[in-house]
Amino acid sequence: MEARTLKAISLVLNVILLGVGICGGPLIMRLYFIRGGKRVWFSAWLETGGFPILLIPVLVSYFRRRSTTTEAKLFLITPRIFAAAAGIGLLTGIDNYMYAYGMAKLPVSTSSLLIASQLVFMAGFAYVLVKQKLTAYSINAVVLLTVGAVILGMNTGSDRPKGESNKMYWLGFILTLLAAVMYGLILPLVELVYQRAKQAITYTLVMEFQTVMGFFATAFCTVGMIINNDFQAIPKEAKGYELGEARYYVVVVWSAIIWQCFFLGVVGVIHYSSSLFSGVVISVLLPVTEVLAVIFYHEKFQAEKGISLFLSLWGFVSYSWGDIKDNIKKKKKNKDNTSNNQSTNHELANIQTVTP
Repeated sequence: MEARTLKAISLVLNVILLGVGICGGPLIMRLYFIRGGKRVWFSAWLETGGFPILLIPVLVSYFRRRSTTTEAKLFLITPRIFAAAAGIGLLTGIDNYMYAYGMAKLPVSTSSLLIASQLVFMAGFAYVLVKQKLTAYSINAVVLLTVGAVILGMNTGSDRPKGESNKMYWLGFILTLLAAVMYGLILPLVELVYQRAKQAITYTLVMEFQTVMGFFATAFCTVGMIINNDFQAIPKEAKGYELGEARYYVVVVWSAIIWQCFFLGVVGVIHYSSSLFSGVVISVLLPVTEVLAVIFYHEKFQAEKGISLFLSLWGFVSYSWGDIKDNIKKKKKNKDNTSNNQSTNHELANIQTVTP
């Protein structure tokens, strides 16, 4: 199988993982809150708490390497990359808390539209950190998503969940927007680490990187849970859960698994493509989450959300079309360079033949 084909298949698989996470994660997190869950730190903890699952494929990869050489290392990650993953993991923990707080106060459809604005910030950070080229199409996408977020903010409060104060709603709105800003920084930072790793970035290393990130993000949220006495409150909360105690733990476990799909999919997409492309995939899949929230949770979908959704999709199409045109230009340029090189080599060969 050609390397390009294998890369394309791997990218598609990671996009699928990302899709499962970005569509299922917000829905199951909201289910936790609307059925009686109150622990924001615990909910944030669940976003990365499933990181030990990644140790299974990491160990499988090690034993495969071990079968070919006795000098195989247990882990490929270097201290330098480990330190970077730890730092990004702490930022992820902060981002998880802000996102979880927003999810506790806002409808899924509203929070998803706000999170879609992360592409705006990601484009800026990617331009500064990893020199990601900004075209007229990507700038247009950024502007459309910004306008969509502004329109959504103009009518905040009309979809406020029953019993939620205006103050708490606005705080959730602001923290969700800040979570979008933070995540817009985190993904280019991951790509920057890949670029400066000074070692081959294999998918095994990507999983190790995500494992370290997950550990430190979870450790950060664990401290918050301890301070907030969440561990003592969980058994009591489970007994009073509307869906029953057993289903409470089912929701909790699946929440951890689905969110792990999201994070693994994100770092995989960055590995096989770019941080900006991962942001675009997230932005285009969020409308699916919004529709599912309206179907399953009967959330209101006012005209402002419809306009914001339309602008988000328009922004995605704009970015995608620009990316397609850019790839066509690159392929044409590479083809021309190859033809020129072949022509030059042919001429040199003729000269050498003529020369006595």
